[in-house]
Amino acid sequence: MSMVWKPEMPEAFSALKLLTDETAVEKLSKDFYWYSPVLSGKLKDKKADAVLVPATVDEIREALRIAYRHRIPVTVRGAGTGNYGQAIPLEGGLVLDLSGMNEILEIGSGYARVQCGVKLGVLEKTAREQGQELRIYPSTFAKATVGGFVCGGSGGVGSITWGDLWDGNVLEATVLTMEEEPQVLRVHGEDLKDYIHNYGTTGIVTELVIPLAPRTEWAQVVVNFDRLEDAVRFGEALAEEAAIPKRLITPMEWPIPSFFKPLEKVIAHGKSVVFTEIAGHAAEALPALAAAFGGEIGYVIDPEKYRKSIGLSDFTWNHTTLWALKRDPAYTYLQAGFKRDCYLEQIRTLKSMFGDEMLLHFEWIRSRGKLQPNGLPVVRYSTEERLYHIVDTCRSIGVEIYDPHTWLLDNGGRGAIPGMQERKRHNDPLGLLNPGKMG
Repeated sequence: MSMVWKPEMPEAFSALKLLTDETAVEKLSKDFYWYSPVLSGKLKDKKADAVLVPATVDEIREALRIAYRHRIPVTVRGAGTGNYGQAIPLEGGLVLDLSGMNEILEIGSGYARVQCGVKLGVLEKTAREQGQELRIYPSTFAKATVGGFVCGGSGGVGSITWGDLWDGNVLEATVLTMEEEPQVLRVHGEDLKDYIHNYGTTGIVTELVIPLAPRTEWAQVVVNFDRLEDAVRFGEALAEEAAIPKRLITPMEWPIPSFFKPLEKVIAHGKSVVFTEIAGHAAEALPALAAAFGGEIGYVIDPEKYRKSIGLSDFTWNHTTLWALKRDPAYTYLQAGFKRDCYLEQIRTLKSMFGDEMLLHFEWIRSRGKLQPNGLPVVRYSTEERLYHIVDTCRSIGVEIYDPHTWLLDNGGRGAIPGMQERKRHNDPLGLLNPGKMG
């Protein structure tokens, strides 16, 4: 991109809220990229020239008109809780901070229509007050926005039942194109795949309709095991038990549970664990199922305490990595897809080769209707070369790796890249939306 931010540019945006203060620009140009020591070194100096904070869709459209006219790159930001540098501008320009677009427009039977900047935690609370709840959400849901999750995430808490974002968990998106006169698109059905997990490269998502589930009273239960293999096998059995509604099944090997300082008084030393959220009315079935795999109930948070204090989901998904980083900044992580028909063999191979260099953390999920043992292993980082040796080893034994140490959609993302590339050419003919993120 040849464009250089010009001194007179603030005048072009004079009718809009433009931030040029160095501290604010630096802060709002970053996300949680520091989860990756690879990205941390490569992205630390990247930032925008200015940040625009629009209050309405009309202001966004006006900003896009100006940016198009002056060939200014535009990178969209929600709450900045992404881990791959999704919201970090590689070529300067403008960061479009949409966190102020935070109105819940409608909650109906089985759905919510919201602006992109609505926080998932706020939406969950509001929906539960009305007898409904989110289907899926990331562990960062207290801060993360709906738009940020849809455009930068994939799955999370609830994916054991409802799948990932591509499994019908986005019903409609309102999208602005990056053209001389930005168009407003209402996107449904198969066309949504070009905007889910798109990092804001194919259009600016301003409004979303997402499905809601009936409210469930969730019990949170820690189940202890002597062996990781038994913990993961129990997780599989629980996932298959249709009589027990569930929102979370997270097996982890020791010493990962020791990283969770707020839980240190209730975590059994030396045990692998499974963190679960299950329907309170079905909790009485859990002890017998656990015992069948050599496990026992270790800690229970009753449904009436749900959301009243820190919960088990605050230690799962990529929050597990966050707690590991708090314990030792030398840790990082991978995103892995194990094979259901041979995951025990894959576990044994990786543990025999890497020992405590790779601590295994699983999330049982459903994707396209199929049960899968996905992993977010915690890895002790030494060098980039060693990290990618571990990645290559995983792939050599059939463990799929979704690389969290790249900002490129084609390597780290899970979307349909050829279709997204075509959509970008149509919606963003000058390539101004988050340039450098789509390979």
